[in-house]
Parts: sequence; C-alpha cells; structure tokens
Amino acid sequence: MAELPQTLDEAIAQAREATQAALNDGYTRLQVELVFPEIALQAQSIAWQFTPIFEQYGSGLKVLFPDAGAAALARRDWGETPFKVTDIGTSRSPVESRIQPEDEAFLIVSPSAVEVSQVEKLCNLAGDRPCVLLTPQLEDLKVVGIGYAARQLRERFLSTLTSCYYVQPLDGAALLRVYPGLWQIWLEKENAYQLIAEEPQKPVGDALELIIAKVTGSGDSEDTPAAKKPGFLSTLQSFLDALSR
Repeated sequence: MAELPQTLDEAIAQAREATQAALNDGYTRLQVELVFPEIALQAQSIAWQFTPIFEQYGSGLKVLFPDAGAAALARRDWGETPFKVTDIGTSRSPVESRIQPEDEAFLIVSPSAVEVSQVEKLCNLAGDRPCVLLTPQLEDLKVVGIGYAARQLRERFLSTLTSCYYVQPLDGAALLRVYPGLWQIWLEKENAYQLIAEEPQKPVGDALELIIAKVTGSGDSEDTPAAKKPGFLSTLQSFLDALSR
C-alpha cells in the first residue's frame, strides 16, 4: 500500500516509480499530477528529476515545454543533455514539426488548457510511443469552458490518459493515487494522516465529500479536518502559494 508522501521530494520519487511501473505495463498515455498551487513554477526542476526514467531512450527522448521561452530556459539551465528539449509548437511552427521518426518517447512538461489541442495532436502523432504529461493543467475551465466543446475534449482526449500518479491536498485531507494502486483518501488526525478509504475510480465532488463526511461526522466540528493543525500537504500548499506573491 502506498504511503502519503511527507515531502515534495518523496512525492516526486513516488511519481517516478509509479510512472516507470505504468510504462513497464505497456501504458503509453500517462499523466503525473501534483495538484499544488503554483506547481508550474517548479516544472523545470521536476522535469529534470523525471528524465532518468527515459534513460534507455537516449537521444530518442524529447522533452517538450509549453512555449519557446520555457524550452530555452531549460536548455540553458540543463546544459548538454543526451535528449532533445523543445516546445510544443505554435501556429507558425506546428506540432507536426516536433515529431520525428527517430523520436521514441515524449515528456510533455506542464501543458495548460491553452495547449490542449496541440498536446492531443502530439499524442495522436506519437502513436504507440510513450507520452508522459508531467503536472498537466488541461482541465482549466476558465480557459477551456464548460460547454459542448469542452465536454468533447474531455471525452475524446482526457479520457484516453491514465493518471499514474496523483496527489492533492484538500481541507484537512488528501487524495492520492500511486499506480497500480487504488485511489486513496487520507484524513488529517492529530498531526498525522490516516487512510480512510480506497476507491477504484477517482472520487470527486459530492462522492469525495460523502466519504470524508462519513468518517468525520457532519455535525461534530471538533472532528472535522479543518479543526486539526496543518500537516505536510497543507503546509506545502501554503508554501507553493507564497511563491507567486
């Protein structure tokens, strides 16, 4: 059974292991989700820690950033690498130009809803070559919208992705998935987190609230998650949020 990470480094290590396991099992469309505020600010550092997973591909690995500026910054900071670093493409330089026959695997770093159509096209062009989306933010309703087109997008593309790693701090709780395990709900109790449920599918909205309410009791304020002291995940959330101030 997976344990809730106690540091960001532990979360990244867990995510690497889960990604490797999913790749070994033949999954080719993966997403690694660390759902913290402003996690995109650390995207380059996290991406660097993920590249050893693809060591077997050598120059066949291509790391793609959302824009040319982010790609140039990574090339500057990383120096010489055995793999290629570029951006996802623009209207003037389409994503088709980013896919070469010699490419064997793709690590797509922090794509947002703005780039979702390009990411979808890249994954389709990649065929059965591995595509790993690292800290994607593809479901931003403020950008994508909530209408028919957005629903089509989720059904057509997002549903083809396997979330091999997911961690998200909630209000005194946390949601975790480490492939090949189930989705876990952890509740903060007395400065520690306790596993309270495991689900085969990602619990969201009312379903997640109901699971937590059954354990905490909806009418007892002393037992509610918010009454407890902040643990690692809530502390990390506050820290990452402060980075943007």
